[in-house]
Amino acid sequence: MPPIEVGAIETFTLGILVYFVGHYISERFPVLHKYSIPEPVTGGLLASLLALAIVMITGRKIVFDMAARDLLIIYFFTTVGLNARISDLLKGGPLLGFLLLVTAFCMLMQDGIGLLLTKIWHLPSELGVMLGTAPFVGGHGTVAAWGPILTNGHGVQGATEIGMAVATLGLISASLIGGPIARYLIEKNGLVAESNGHEVAKGAELDVPTAHDPITNHSLLQSILWIHAAMAIGYVTYKGLQNAGINLPLFVPCMMAGILLSNTLPRLFKNLSWPSQTPSMALVSEFSLSVFLAISLMTMQLWALTSSVGLLAVTILIQTLLTTVFIIYILFPLMGRNYFAAVLSAGFAGFALGATPTAIANMNAVEQHYGPSPLAFVILPLVSAFFVDIINVIMIQVFVGL
Repeated sequence: MPPIEVGAIETFTLGILVYFVGHYISERFPVLHKYSIPEPVTGGLLASLLALAIVMITGRKIVFDMAARDLLIIYFFTTVGLNARISDLLKGGPLLGFLLLVTAFCMLMQDGIGLLLTKIWHLPSELGVMLGTAPFVGGHGTVAAWGPILTNGHGVQGATEIGMAVATLGLISASLIGGPIARYLIEKNGLVAESNGHEVAKGAELDVPTAHDPITNHSLLQSILWIHAAMAIGYVTYKGLQNAGINLPLFVPCMMAGILLSNTLPRLFKNLSWPSQTPSMALVSEFSLSVFLAISLMTMQLWALTSSVGLLAVTILIQTLLTTVFIIYILFPLMGRNYFAAVLSAGFAGFALGATPTAIANMNAVEQHYGPSPLAFVILPLVSAFFVDIINVIMIQVFVGL
């Protein structure tokens, strides 16, 4: 039967509605706020279950137009760049290197477990990457790229279907465990938000600058104007890199363009009214991330998970347990055992099992509950959206060769 097609505007509208459903549920069940479960995740999971019921009853698949979602994630990461300070980037240099090494080690274990699972299930060993870093760190895009290669080049049937199913379950798991992990680390170690980059005693008043400028039509349009200016520079850079044979997600050069603009123009033009770290910029950032995540969760094709239930369940259970133990006993201590490390832990859970936007949503939920950690929002996207893709390509090739 022909699929049920949902257009771009309808998908966008449903994403906003799903957010409000998640907000309503979170207000009725305080435990969700307690463990920093993002509201779009709550609403999105409920909507995806409703979509599954429709597919099972009607026998027709649902196809969403994702154009609005793809634009929203570019908006969000551009605001991250515009809010970033070079001083924060310089401070985070050594930490970024540590995070990269730790991430590579975690990825090595993920693919090792994937290879082991193929032996237990008597499956082709090449399929191990579809139970490891391809769906978990790489996500649906990496699965879509490598699935046909495994099928056509190595004769592994069903590689794409299994990888997509694992990526979907990983996204759900990543959305649910980040907040509780951060809460456990924060409460156990008595951590509080940082003040000017340093830990403060628990219960002390935080000296964190806050913006009091009202959100007006002028300030909102000013923020959007500079977001689009950074996006334009980022798009030109993206096309140039593509022509040079370098493939990156579009939001990476847009974020870097935002960093460039925000750390040059205000210094060159002292009287320039700059929207960085203003309530208007924060509003655009939170709106774009919330609706993006709601759309991502509500459009998951849960009906694709009906095959290989046992393999999928064991895979997600072991990889989730591995990631949780790894974060608590390796990542958190190595990154400093401070509040920054706890917020970063929530983000790491998000992209190690899901995707970069899930990581940001996890950290954003923790920040709303416990306080800000700006450095985490600068370091993690640089690792998860850029360096990790390079490592993943090499690692997948090595394990497919095994």
